[in-house]
Amino acid sequence: MRHLGGFLIGLVVTAAVLAGGGWAVQQAVGNAAATPPDNQKMWIALGAMAAVGLVVGLVVAGRISPMATFVPSMVLLAWTVVYALDVNRAISLIPSAPSVNQIILDAGLGAKTLLTSGVLALLGVALFIPVLMPSRWSRQYDDVDEDYEATPEGSYY
Repeated sequence: MRHLGGFLIGLVVTAAVLAGGGWAVQQAVGNAAATPPDNQKMWIALGAMAAVGLVVGLVVAGRISPMATFVPSMVLLAWTVVYALDVNRAISLIPSAPSVNQIILDAGLGAKTLLTSGVLALLGVALFIPVLMPSRWSRQYDDVDEDYEATPEGSYY
């Protein structure tokens, strides 16, 4: 059950990195290119980047199922491998139709920036490292061990 919850958290982290991080990068890049930069948009973009970083940091450092980091790492690394093998196919996965909402278009363009600059590969490797730690796959404590008493009652040791 713990790994199912980790899988669901992994889906949320994947969406946060791709959609939230992509949107924040696109807003920051667009604001930096603007002639009179809008400080409010820049602060919102930086806040969104900080929120995505906080989510990723909590998942990497937290004591939850390693599935929470395995799912986003595989998505990010797989997309990077597709990009390395076939650039056009990897770019075609980004939504670009005019009928798509502007926020999703911005998130897609930002994700493209993250993909082409190698940031998604970096995040994918960083998210994969906790999967390699065997202590993450085992439980922190076992319910059966709580009832077991190793020493006889009345013993000092």
